[in-house]
Amino acid sequence: MALPGYLEDTGKHLATQMKATYGTPLQTGAFTPQIAGQDPMQTSAIGMAQAGIDSYKPYLTQAQTAMTTQGGLTGAGGGTGPGSISSFMSPYQGQVIDETLRQYDLSRGAGQQQIKDAAVGSGNFGGGREGAMLGQYNADSLANRAGIRAGLLQQGFGQAQQARQQAFSNQGILGAGQMGLSNFQRAGMGQDIAAMGQMGAGQQAFEQAKLNRDAQAAQTQAYEPYGRLNQYASGVTGLAGGMGGAQYQQQGAPDPWGGALSTAMGLGGLYGKIFNPQQFSFGTG
Repeated sequence: MALPGYLEDTGKHLATQMKATYGTPLQTGAFTPQIAGQDPMQTSAIGMAQAGIDSYKPYLTQAQTAMTTQGGLTGAGGGTGPGSISSFMSPYQGQVIDETLRQYDLSRGAGQQQIKDAAVGSGNFGGGREGAMLGQYNADSLANRAGIRAGLLQQGFGQAQQARQQAFSNQGILGAGQMGLSNFQRAGMGQDIAAMGQMGAGQQAFEQAKLNRDAQAAQTQAYEPYGRLNQYASGVTGLAGGMGGAQYQQQGAPDPWGGALSTAMGLGGLYGKIFNPQQFSFGTG
């Protein structure tokens, strides 16, 4: 049975196309898997994390200092150094006491003069009765004077003690505040770093998706001639007598060499007839 001329020409054309297609190396670089680089936000997050290491410690140190030493406000407050009660005494206390006692002494002198004037008026000036009255008055007034001085000193001491206690409390509040700042600083920085890292990761994933898309498109384009050629060969083998054409199915990355082998096996008889015409009985009419 003679092979139709159109089929012989088609087979030769197919063989030429297969040789050209399968003889050309695939340029796989275009669809080699690529990894998206770090997004700038990820880089910034890493930089923030590195810069933030131990950044909270100054607050913590200040808090510990304030809460343990209380700025020198330790002990009972004796002595005259920083943090002592005396350091909280008013620098004007002495002047206040001196002026108060001066005014008292003036009043005391006026009282003495009244006793003397009364003695003169009663004719007892210089007598024993006048002396007794002045003696008692002076004793009482001096005792009152000492009491006034002691009261003023005690008042100043109490005020200084109260001021020291308030400073002690304020120092503790300051320490607690510094501790709070330390915790807040760490928490805030952690949130910023996490947010920056998440946004960067999302952007990196987006860039990775684009790389994957481009690689898949390049792979599909690279394998397209093989698929088209296998479909062509399948049709030719069918025309040659139902010899079972090649089955082309692209699942993921197609295998052009597997397709070539299948096609070659299906077209084996046809090629033999095309390139070995002596195997045919070409009728002479």
